[in-house]
Amino acid sequence: MAYGLNKVMILGNLGKDPEMRYTPSGRPVTTFSVAVSRSWNTADGERHNETEWFNVVAWGKLAETCKQYLTKGKQVYIEGRLQTRRWEDKEGVKHSTVEVVAAEMIMCGERREASHAPAAGEEPAAGETTEAPAESVDEFPF
Repeated sequence: MAYGLNKVMILGNLGKDPEMRYTPSGRPVTTFSVAVSRSWNTADGERHNETEWFNVVAWGKLAETCKQYLTKGKQVYIEGRLQTRRWEDKEGVKHSTVEVVAAEMIMCGERREASHAPAAGEEPAAGETTEAPAESVDEFPF
């Protein structure tokens, strides 16, 4: 029996705020782009950087969550599948694009935005603390 696998995982930063719209049947769909950068050294020690851009599409509840919580610059992990869309424009020119259809999204980075931090001399909101957690991020829990 033949098997197939179409799975992609990317970790990068949003290039712009997500855009959400609805299909004629009322199903939410959100699109956004994610930049994934990599660096390497050549044999002669020269440093190179490269950024690859991925168009991401999320549907349903995931689309609503992406629109609500993601913003330009945020680091995000996306897991999904690759899909090629083809269409012909009004002038008869054929186009195609490859996009990541998201199945899972995990927001990365700090949980608290700088905009939510209290200003200098301002008291934190009830139940909010400005101190770092007791355990270090570098420590392993085992």
